[in-house]
Amino acid sequence: MIFIAILIGCIIGAIVGMNAPIISYTMSGYLAISIVAALDSVFGGITSVLKGNFDLKIFVSGFFGNAILSILLTYLGQRLDVDIYLAAIVVFVGRMFTNLAIIRRYYLDKWSKKIEEKKANRQANKQEK
Repeated sequence: MIFIAILIGCIIGAIVGMNAPIISYTMSGYLAISIVAALDSVFGGITSVLKGNFDLKIFVSGFFGNAILSILLTYLGQRLDVDIYLAAIVVFVGRMFTNLAIIRRYYLDKWSKKIEEKKANRQANKQEK
C-alpha cells in the first residue's frame, strides 16, 4: 500500500514539476533555504512523534518560523554581501542528521526486538515438540 502511495506521489510530483513555472536564479536561494528549514521541522516532528511528545502548535510554529527566519537571514546576507544563509544551512542540516539518527535507531531497535522475539518463539516451539 505504501508503495502505491509513493508511486502516485512521484507521478503527481513529476506532472507538477513539468507544468510549474521556473524559479529564477535570484529566488532559488530563498527556496532552497526554506525547503531545508521545512525539512528540518518535518524530521523534528517525526522524532517527537516517536518520542511521544508531539505538539501540533509547536510543529506548525517551528515549521513556519524556521522557514521565515531562514528567508530573512538569506535576504540580510544578500544585502550585506555575506553568505549568512550558509550558517542556517549548517544548523538545519546538522539537526536533520541528528533527528534522522534518532529515527533510524528507533526503527532499528524495533526491528531487532522483532527478530529476537521470533527467535525466542522458534526456540519455545522446538522445546515444546
